[in-house]
Amino acid sequence: MQLKHERRFASISGSLMIASQALVAPAQADWFDDDAQWRGDAALLYYGEDGDRVTALEGTLQLTRLNADEQQLSFAATFDSLTGATPTGAVPQNTAQTFTRPSGRGEYAIAPGDTPLDDTFRDTRVQLNVGWSSALNNDWDYDLGAHLSKEYDYTSLGVNGGAVRYFDRKNTALRLGSALFFDTIEPEGRAPLPLTAMPLRDDFATEAEFAAAFAATRGNAKEHKQTAELTLGLTQVINQWMVTQLNYSYALVDGYQTDAFKLVSVVDGDGVAQRHLYEARPDQRNKHAVFWQTKAHFGAPVLDVSYRFMTDDWDIDSHTLDLRLNWQFSNGHSLEPHLRLYRQSAAEFYRPYLIDGAPLPEYASADYRLAEMDTYTLGLKYVLPLGQHQASIRLEYYLQQPDGPTGPGQLAELALYPEVQAVILQLGYRF
Repeated sequence: MQLKHERRFASISGSLMIASQALVAPAQADWFDDDAQWRGDAALLYYGEDGDRVTALEGTLQLTRLNADEQQLSFAATFDSLTGATPTGAVPQNTAQTFTRPSGRGEYAIAPGDTPLDDTFRDTRVQLNVGWSSALNNDWDYDLGAHLSKEYDYTSLGVNGGAVRYFDRKNTALRLGSALFFDTIEPEGRAPLPLTAMPLRDDFATEAEFAAAFAATRGNAKEHKQTAELTLGLTQVINQWMVTQLNYSYALVDGYQTDAFKLVSVVDGDGVAQRHLYEARPDQRNKHAVFWQTKAHFGAPVLDVSYRFMTDDWDIDSHTLDLRLNWQFSNGHSLEPHLRLYRQSAAEFYRPYLIDGAPLPEYASADYRLAEMDTYTLGLKYVLPLGQHQASIRLEYYLQQPDGPTGPGQLAELALYPEVQAVILQLGYRF
């Protein structure tokens, strides 16, 4: 599960949202009346990985107003908290290991055979979004938005906008959109210098010597990153039972993209770790993505199927297939099984370890999120009507299976690519 800073590509435009709502919930057409009221959506999500790894709690609130002139105003607020232990990228060993904390204050120990995890991982995020869309005339719509996200060590500001051109009595919509994001990263203990060795307290006679060695690995207190996105989307109403959409997205990310808390181990021919380096990633990334989605009403179930292909100049290719079947019953209740399959290739600079004595590469990261991997999500959502409102509960199981080359010596017998299992529970309320 990608928890941070990978939420950039847009998925479904407002035109598809309105068209699909007309298919699956015709009774909601009164949103366009003169006396339309605010609609609200609130949700609370829990995500918990096994083995005392990452746990996330997220609360969201969205308010939307759509009037008779097809002018829509929306506000969204998100608060989430991440705790637990997260992999550092260092390799496991047959003996106990000690690591310096990212701040340089204190150490933590890893038992023999265990994946090195930093158990001080903490993060809290507050995100605010506002959006506005309106018709210019019968053939054109436009939309504008702004974004603010603040975490303990990360701040993101963004703006977005787009225009929609309708054809064939609004059965066809062509949208061109763009977005800009400006991010500031303030890692605890300052940003480490790329591929410098993490100092260990036991290697120095005094605290002052260790402090000086740690300071020598530190760079700027703040780093910056900018993201520019462009999206071209086509939405087509096929008939009264089916609507489909095809999007192309391009994103250029420029600036600091290294994870300041990740390491890559240098090992000898027996797989014994000699030292641990702070990772280094390129400061530019170009992403291309194609997204297709179709919603179809087959009587009892509503089929919602989508596929997304992403490729970038880090050599990561990913495929995402998402399938939902919404069964709506006459009493207003509904069930929605969900299946999501995801596969990605490894980044060109992904290295589960480096070999001692070999020349250092320009870039290297052992972050499992950049490894070759398959993930599977299987879940079920239930919706309960409550008068004019509705409540929902969604329960899902998530499995992540990274893969890569085996290691020399003892690494061949240790879990370099452990599976991650998680449970996702979401409670929702629409009013």
